[in-house]
Amino acid sequence: MQTSEQKIIETRRQGNNVWLQDTRVSTVPLSTDSFFYNVLESEALIGQSMFDELRRYAEKTPGDIVVVLLGGRGAQAMYRIIADLADTDQIDDLLGRLRVFTQDALAPMSMNNGLSFVQDFERLLGRKFFQKVQSFTPMQTESDDLEAEMIGYLEKIESLGGIDIFFLGLGPEADAASHLCYIKPGSGARHDDLAGIIPISPTILEHHITKFKTGGSAVTEADENECRQATHILTLGPAAILGAKKIVQSIVDASTAPAKRESFARLINTEISADDSERAKQLNENPGLWIRLHPDVTSFVLPDLFY
Repeated sequence: MQTSEQKIIETRRQGNNVWLQDTRVSTVPLSTDSFFYNVLESEALIGQSMFDELRRYAEKTPGDIVVVLLGGRGAQAMYRIIADLADTDQIDDLLGRLRVFTQDALAPMSMNNGLSFVQDFERLLGRKFFQKVQSFTPMQTESDDLEAEMIGYLEKIESLGGIDIFFLGLGPEADAASHLCYIKPGSGARHDDLAGIIPISPTILEHHITKFKTGGSAVTEADENECRQATHILTLGPAAILGAKKIVQSIVDASTAPAKRESFARLINTEISADDSERAKQLNENPGLWIRLHPDVTSFVLPDLFY
């Protein structure tokens, strides 16, 4: 991702947070007037709807499709559908076009840890899926040079033309704030940050472990002990989210993560400022709001998000 004239990715430090900045991004995104979401009656219906979004995108888009997978509970129903179909030849053409990436990770941590997103994706999507997709590129969490690994990760996404579909959830934070990927409130993420390496927080760590256990992951005591030794979060940033051609969001676990109710209410009810500095402050305090600035978002939620 370099030219002879300009280095495209530059490192920016905000306190203890390291952000990898896209030097080509200059425009500050403006706020949107509203946020639309679809309330569906079951997690199975949401999974089918998410898969339908992927198929529709593929039907109108030639060539390979760069997909960022959602970890945790949000897309499990879709993954079960895809895993079943991957055992047949029904969607082989689609799978053969997919360039699959992950959106966040805890580090340092071994890639075979049961609390690793890679292990969870392999469990949910099945062996046939990974045999049939064009490529699968996870974030490397065993490296001694996380910054270099993340730059290489971003370069690979860029070499493929950028992100087509970004599957996103919504994570709860204190004071009804929220995170996307693992962009933590107060971490200083800006609109031109493609990815970050940020110190881990106790709330993120507990949320991560809880959602994996609730989702049915096989987690050993050794896995959990190693996970609790993780010091940093690797995460895609606002520029990666806003640069995706389409976002598909799902929120299906308010019954087991009830803090998401207040977080979602704040997400949809916040009036985003038209003033650049005030809007930047809002986004830093509540990173879930970044999704409000994307022009093509399809959001699916369950009724239990509202009671």
